[in-house]
Amino acid sequence: MTERNTGLNAIADANGVFSIVAMDQRNTLRRMFAAIGQDASESDMHQAKIDVAAALTPLASAILLDPTYGVPSVTKASARAASCGLLVAAEPADRGNYNGEPRTHRDPKQDAAWVKAQGGDAVKFLVQLRPGRPIGDGPDISAEVLDIVREVAADCKAVGIPSVVENLIYALPGEELTAQQREDLIVEAAVQIADTGVDLVKIEYPGSARGCRRVAESVKAPWAVLSAGVGFDEFQNVLRVSCDEGGASGFIAGRSIWKEAIGLNGPARQEFLDTVARQRLQTCLDTVAGRARPYTEAVK
Repeated sequence: MTERNTGLNAIADANGVFSIVAMDQRNTLRRMFAAIGQDASESDMHQAKIDVAAALTPLASAILLDPTYGVPSVTKASARAASCGLLVAAEPADRGNYNGEPRTHRDPKQDAAWVKAQGGDAVKFLVQLRPGRPIGDGPDISAEVLDIVREVAADCKAVGIPSVVENLIYALPGEELTAQQREDLIVEAAVQIADTGVDLVKIEYPGSARGCRRVAESVKAPWAVLSAGVGFDEFQNVLRVSCDEGGASGFIAGRSIWKEAIGLNGPARQEFLDTVARQRLQTCLDTVAGRARPYTEAVK
C-alpha cells in the first residue's frame, strides 16, 4: 500500500476503500430546511456542516464539502478528524440550462490549485452527461461535458491531487426513462468519463446486479456508488450489489446517513448524529468490508 495522504490514498482507508461522507449540499440543503418549514440562515447552513463533520469524520475515510459553507466552517471549528481526508466540490453552485437540459460549466478560478489551497486532498466535480443525446441545431452538450471533464482531470494531474467526477444522468424534456434506459445511460456515461483519465468515478446505482456487472466489465477506473438520498436499508442493498457484482471501491453517501438531523436542533441533533447517524455509517463500513475492491486493484 502506498503512503497515506498522497493521491487517492488521502481519501481512502488503509485498505484502499472509500467510505466518504457527502456534505457538499448547498441548494439541496436549503430545500431540506424549507421542507421542515425553516428558512435556513447562513448560520444554520454553517452549523449543519460542522455538526455532521464532527460526528461522522472519525469513522469516515474522507468528507466531501462545499467551498461556500462546508470548508470554511468545518475548518474554523476544527470539526474534521485528523484521520479523515477532504474532497472539495469544485463545480459552480448554480448549474446552467439549455432548453430544459442541464448544461455543465466550469469556473476557471475553482481549479485544483484553489482546492489544494483550502486544504483539499481531492477535487470533486459534478457533471450531467447524457450519452446519445441528439445534437440538433444547438450546442453539443454531451461533448461539452467530456471536454470539461478532460480539463478537470488534466488540471488535477498538473497540480498533483486526484480528480473525482460525479455524474447524474437525466431524461430529455418530455422523456420518461425506463429502468433499462437508466441502466444503459449510467453505464455508458461512466465508461466515457473514466476514459478521460479521471482518478475516481462517482456514479448512480445502475439498478441491478446485471448493471453493476456491466460497470465492472467496461469502466476502466475505480468507481464509488452514491446514495442519491435513498432510504438507509435500500442503500445497504445498493452497497452489497455494487461491491459484489460491480467491483465498486466503496461509497460516497450523504443524506441516507444524516438527513433527519436537519430537522433537529441543538442537543437533539447532536444525539441523533452521535447515535443513529454514526451507527448507520458504521453499518455501511461493515457492509463493504471484505466486499469492496481496493482502488489499487481497479483497471486503470
